[in-house]
Order: sequence, then C-alpha cells, then structure tokens
Amino acid sequence: MPSTPGKPKPATHASADPWRELGRYTPARIGLGRAGGSLPTAPLLEFQLAHARARDAVHAQLDDAALRATLHAAGYASLALHSAAPDRRTYVQRPELGRILDQPSKAALEARPRPAQPFDVAFVIADGLSASAIGQHAVPLFLHIAPRIRAAGWTLAPVCVVQQGRVAIADEIGALLPAILAVMLIGERPGLSSPNSLGIYLTWDPVPGRSNAQRNCISNVRPPEGLSYPAAAHKLWYLMTQARHRQLSGVELKEDAPSLPETELARLYAPRA
Repeated sequence: MPSTPGKPKPATHASADPWRELGRYTPARIGLGRAGGSLPTAPLLEFQLAHARARDAVHAQLDDAALRATLHAAGYASLALHSAAPDRRTYVQRPELGRILDQPSKAALEARPRPAQPFDVAFVIADGLSASAIGQHAVPLFLHIAPRIRAAGWTLAPVCVVQQGRVAIADEIGALLPAILAVMLIGERPGLSSPNSLGIYLTWDPVPGRSNAQRNCISNVRPPEGLSYPAAAHKLWYLMTQARHRQLSGVELKEDAPSLPETELARLYAPRA
C-alpha cells in the first residue's frame, strides 16, 4: 500500500547507538545500554568482575621467591627485603610504613660491604598495590633493559625485591647500597580496566626525603593492552642516560625519547641469553 503523502515512512530498524561504535576504541565503560532505569545484566556482571579483580590485585601476595629464582637463573643477583608494614592490611591502612624498611632489612643492607664506588643504578621491585602486575611484568621488563645497562658499562646493584613496598622505599635502599640512580618497578593502583599495570619510577641521587616532584614516572606497562616491554625499556633507558648526563630527575627532566618502530624496539631490547 503506498505511503500517505506528507507522512514519514515507518522505521524498519532501530538507529545505531554511536556510543557503541566508540566503545571499540577504549576499554572505558561507555555505550552500555539500559534495561529500564538500570544497566543490562551483562555489563553489570562485567563491572562486578572487574571490581573483584581490582580488589584481588590489591590483596594478592607477591611470590618473591619465584621472582628471585627467575632473576638468578638469568644471571642477576637479588636481595629479599621488607618494608615496615608487617602485613597487607597494615600496608593498605598505613601508607607511611610502606615507604621505609623494617629493621632487619635495614640492618642487612647496612651490614653489606660497601663498594669502592656507588653503583650506577639500583633496581627495586616492589609489590605496591598490584602484586599480580609485578608477577607478570617486572622480570620481563627488567630483562629487556638490563643487557643495555651492562653493554653501556654501568654497574648494576643486586636487584632488591621488597614485600609491602611503596615508591619512596627506593630512596632509602638507594642510599644504603649506595647507588647513584634508583629505578623502582611497582604495581600500580588497579583500575576497573587495568588490575595488572606496572609503573616505573626513576630517582637521581636517592636519599630519604625525596619528593615525587624529583622523580620521573613511566606508567601503564602491561602488554598487550598498555605499554610494551620494548617501548617501556626504550623510554626508561633514555631517562636513565639523561638523568646521568644532567645529574637530576623529576620535573626538570622531560621524557623526549625519539619514537622508534616497534620492530626496531624489539630488536634493540630483546632479552639476551
């Protein structure tokens, strides 16, 4: 039957939701739809699962023995340390205790023979707020950057693996080893789309009392969703060399590393036997 002149034709299909198309380009929760005044069941369950994963990441325990065994097998010495936070509950409730070593760890570092010259760099690996991020990403990232450090002739301190540690604990460790430069690999605060993200913090001349303005940060290391190991190692090495050249870190040191193709990064920073 022909349509009546002047009246619009009835719709034959629903209009596409533009937010759904945008959702292809981001893990953010957009274009979830509605079921009456509520979320549809599937997005609601996905949100609850993401929330549970974030909580699990915060409360997970770091398997430091396995991590150190992997480092040892790759030819790198390590030390097991602990912050002044005795357990996970205290760590979450008392952030300041995660920034300093407990007495046994401090005494162990003080008792070590001091090198004739400070180490050029000390790597500190701490669980932070996501032990799962450290378990997944810390050693692979370290094995991408360590050969570059050795090839440049830098002295590398034993890798310090810290239970219940926060960023500033690397200042005390760097001062006690001692080291000219401290690089902290730490589990970042979990988000609802990233429960396993690793952060890197670089501090020149680490001593207790350094502020966050005196550090450089590279965040969201978590391939394939975030920054890849080769790209993170490339950025980190640039910051390390610039910090050494300019003898500073923090807001005065910008991350201006030249971009390189991913294939070139993989070739340059591939782990070596």
